[in-house]
Amino acid sequence: MAANLKEVRERIRSVQNTQQITKAMKMVSAAKLRRAQDAIQKMRPYAEKLNNMLSNILSNLEGDAETVFGQERELKQACLVVVTSDRGLCGAFNTNVCKAAVQTIETKFADAYANGNLTIMCIGKRGFDYFRKRYSDAAIDNSHVNLFHDLSFENISKVAKSLLVAFEKQEFDAIDVAYGKFKNAATQYTITEQFLPVARIEKEEGDNLLADYIFEPSKVQLLEYLVPTILQTQFQKFLLDTNASEHGARMTAMDKATENANELLRDLRISYNKARQEAITNEILEIVGGAAALESN
Repeated sequence: MAANLKEVRERIRSVQNTQQITKAMKMVSAAKLRRAQDAIQKMRPYAEKLNNMLSNILSNLEGDAETVFGQERELKQACLVVVTSDRGLCGAFNTNVCKAAVQTIETKFADAYANGNLTIMCIGKRGFDYFRKRYSDAAIDNSHVNLFHDLSFENISKVAKSLLVAFEKQEFDAIDVAYGKFKNAATQYTITEQFLPVARIEKEEGDNLLADYIFEPSKVQLLEYLVPTILQTQFQKFLLDTNASEHGARMTAMDKATENANELLRDLRISYNKARQEAITNEILEIVGGAAALESN
């Protein structure tokens, strides 16, 4: 019985230590989430407006101007950018991002993968660990796996520029990005978006309206600067969204872990009290039995 009591006490101590860790991680994630949430909430309206403007411009360009980043080509060479976190303990967040990427590989990029023409660029260690084991026959690019160490525009734009150059040189015919889209601390969506070529706005039949833009200087000069800048901003939004989603998912996961620890502690304390009461009862019975034996003698 004493051994059983000792075992329960050790389990209670172990759960209490784990609970302290989950509480601390929740507080750290909450602090990081506030900064990450503020960054994406300020960035998203600006990035989405620029992206819509870019799609609208490219959809209404006349024959005197064109950009290579809007050209639809036969899909032979493809690149899938998978944006995950560097660390775990954030629930199913990283797994869901990888699942979204796998779905794209099995559908849109199925032919490219089968022909050995798919490159998977991993940003974040969790995605790299996942794909190097399960898609070892694909080209895995891990040159930017530690990009989350510095989420400044200057650092992120280097990666975006490399993708733009690769697309311009026809090294890739399509580039998609799988990432986590942040909604709030409790809700994150994992989606795959087309990065290149830029998706154009579908016109309805009979719609001859042109975008109401006045180009100054010329369209060609403006597009040479405007399109890459907007695409770099869009790529930064992917990473800021994922960063906020990671911290939100981790805060939620650690909160649930803390609640589960409380429930486990309650059950363990009940078991400990029962075992202790049983031990005390047995000791009383032994004393009474011994006293009765002495009286009989």
